[in-house]
Amino acid sequence: MSKLPKYTLSHDEAKKDWVLKQDGADRATKRFESKSEATKGGALSDALGKSGGSVKIQKQDGKYQEERTFPRSKDPRKSKG
Repeated sequence: MSKLPKYTLSHDEAKKDWVLKQDGADRATKRFESKSEATKGGALSDALGKSGGSVKIQKQDGKYQEERTFPRSKDPRKSKG
């Protein structure tokens, strides 16, 4: 099984929006006006495309809230979540 690309959804203070970035990348994969817009109705899944990935979702204060895997079928069986 190949390793999933890793992404982080975090708040951008300068632009006052939420940004999805692949870990280690400089440019955003996708920007959202609000966190709820990013996490509802498959928006993250659509942003990642067919290859999917693992997304760490941060709170506005920078602490991690949760991690999601897209598509769900690629979630490692050993994970607690």
